[in-house]
Amino acid sequence: MSITREIGAHYTPGNGTLFTVWAPSAGQVDVVLKDNDKIIPLQRESFSYWTALSEETGPGARYTLRLDEDMERPDPASHFQPDGVHEPSAVVDHTSFQWTDKNWKPLPLEDYIIYELHVGTFSEEGTFQGVINKLPELVDLGITTIELMPVAQFPGSRNWGYDGVYPSAVQESYGGPEGLKKLVDACHAAGIAVVLDVVYNHLGPEGNYLNDFGPYFTNKYNTPWGKALNFDDAHSDHVRNFFIQNALMWLRDYHIDALRLDAVHAILDTGAKHFLQELQEHVEHLEQQLGRHFILIAESDLNDVRIINPVEKGGYGLAAQWSDDFHHAVHALLTKEDTGYYSDFGKLEQLQKALQHGFVYDGLYSEHRKRTFGSDATANPARQFVVCAQNHDQVGNRMLGERLSQLVSYDMLKVAAGLVLLSPFTPMLFMGEEYGEENPFLYFVSHSDKDLVEAVRNGRKEEFSAFAWQGEEPDPQSEETFHQSKLQRSYQHREKNRQLRDFYKALIRLRKSAPALTRPDKARLHVSSDSHTQVLQMIHSGESPYLYTLLNISNQPQKTRVVKEVGASWKLVLGSDEDRYGGTGIGLPQELSAGQEIELPPASVTVYQSNIIL
Repeated sequence: MSITREIGAHYTPGNGTLFTVWAPSAGQVDVVLKDNDKIIPLQRESFSYWTALSEETGPGARYTLRLDEDMERPDPASHFQPDGVHEPSAVVDHTSFQWTDKNWKPLPLEDYIIYELHVGTFSEEGTFQGVINKLPELVDLGITTIELMPVAQFPGSRNWGYDGVYPSAVQESYGGPEGLKKLVDACHAAGIAVVLDVVYNHLGPEGNYLNDFGPYFTNKYNTPWGKALNFDDAHSDHVRNFFIQNALMWLRDYHIDALRLDAVHAILDTGAKHFLQELQEHVEHLEQQLGRHFILIAESDLNDVRIINPVEKGGYGLAAQWSDDFHHAVHALLTKEDTGYYSDFGKLEQLQKALQHGFVYDGLYSEHRKRTFGSDATANPARQFVVCAQNHDQVGNRMLGERLSQLVSYDMLKVAAGLVLLSPFTPMLFMGEEYGEENPFLYFVSHSDKDLVEAVRNGRKEEFSAFAWQGEEPDPQSEETFHQSKLQRSYQHREKNRQLRDFYKALIRLRKSAPALTRPDKARLHVSSDSHTQVLQMIHSGESPYLYTLLNISNQPQKTRVVKEVGASWKLVLGSDEDRYGGTGIGLPQELSAGQEIELPPASVTVYQSNIIL
């Protein structure tokens, strides 16, 4: 492993605060304590790390770093920015929080039922405490894991989180470091694991002072968000260390269970050991130190199994990755949208392939990309793929932020739920999806730089040019855009929304209780499809009793024949067309036998269980 060095301000009770910063071009670096204007000169050590211990500096102390007796900046590795991105940093005592989760046992990936949420719009308060107040709802739904969109300090109080500029500082408007620890502790008390979304491919523009300290960025590459971070150029060891220390901090000091690594395809690294592999090695070392298991999940649009393959097979060793192909196959099929990247999808056979193999594009030519794309994921366990029918990107990067509830029928929402929760993969829901939230999830910012705001507006317009979306784009800077994105929780007063949520609950209960789903296996999943009727049939045969799912993905009743599974008869366990789930209540036969012809209701999910042990 390369150079590792703790950075930032580290307070130890009885010893004081150790300040460390990497600044290779500086001739002198000082800490300026803002409470008393005291100057603490730092000493240069090997590889241009500057450090000093201040015995009298304690938690809450505000400070800046002064470069060459001239430029004052917040600490790039700050753990708290109580007054925002342009103001002094604050020392944090990570030893003072009274954790109550000593008996918490991290969940295996197979048990993850993920619920992605944005702290600012999930609750009325828009804070970590607001999330804590809603945890009983998630427990009732059956969620085992929440995934927090990024909480690293960003400019202003409204942002998705991907404009963060202090990767180690917890957003002050959400509740700061103390608030996040309370949330994680409360989640563990409720039996819920916590995934945190972290961004190692770029930093936001406003308040980004990294280049004043050293070559954190490189001119070798560009990303969709500007200059690439320097993971493989001169001085890159120390940039890599900056982000590795960040990951270890979340896992160690905040008891986070897993990290979701944003857009790893934009972590550009041609070195002999990719940054992701090195990060995984450091996480495994922390596991050995703490005796706890941690999980790294990559977001990648590369369809490249190297990310999740073990090192001995030439991979980076990460636990899992998001599967865009699954989402796109579901979305294009249900909505009939065929512009942008959806132009590569829309066929039922593609959804069948995604269910059986993980990727649709596994070395096939992509018309959208105009090139051959992807690798074969057939041999990778199903748990390694996080799948969804909606997420923050796929909703929020639409011009009007429409959720699936605005694009397809009520009954088709239940089909989407069945495809995700009855798939063999690791399922993820996007906040509000479970009851058909109708408020959009829009893109919002609260920058203070007018030129930057205009650049954001123009950038969004350009992004939408590949899609045939109609209407006028909401202003990302407007506070109203943010408030429009808050959840209504309409299931509390509307029967249809409550019935949809009840269907999600039933699917989750089934996923948790049916042996064939608790340890699903792609190799033991038998899928057949009929493009004429748009009927998809799945048999989970990994563990007995088997599950048999019939999905009608058309808006018309469809006749189909029960698969001729030798010796099998089937008993009805769940149907989306039941009246308690807002269906017609006409229902299907309570029992099926091999070869029997049945008529499936329009846009429906029906699940049977084998009557005999097979």
